[in-house]
Amino acid sequence: MNLIISGHHLDLTPAIREYVQNKLDRIIRHFDHVIDIAVILGVEKPSEKDKRQRAEVNLRLRGNVIHVESFAKDLYAAIDTLIDKLDRQVIKYKTKMQDHQCEAHKRMPEAPTAA
Repeated sequence: MNLIISGHHLDLTPAIREYVQNKLDRIIRHFDHVIDIAVILGVEKPSEKDKRQRAEVNLRLRGNVIHVESFAKDLYAAIDTLIDKLDRQVIKYKTKMQDHQCEAHKRMPEAPTAA
C-alpha cells in the first residue's frame, strides 16, 4: 500500500503526518485490499476572517476509487471527520463486495408431471 500525504498552503509537520498515519490504520484494519491512499490537507481562504481547514482523501481499491473530503475550523477536527466518513464508505464497500461474491442461487428442480 502506498501512502501519499501532501499539503496545499500548509506546512506538514511530523506530528500531522503521524496523526494521519495512525488514523488510517483503522481503515486498513477494516479492509486490507487497499492499493494506494492519497491524502491532501490544506487551508481554504474564502475571506481573511473565515479560514477553513480542508482534508480530502482518494482511496484506490481494486476496481473502485473512494473520494471523501471534510472541512472544519481545526485541521485535526477535519482529519477526524474525514476518517469517520472514509471508514463508513470502506465498510459499505466491503459488505457490498462480500454480498456479491456469494454463490448464485440454483434453480429449483421441476416437479415431475403426471402423464
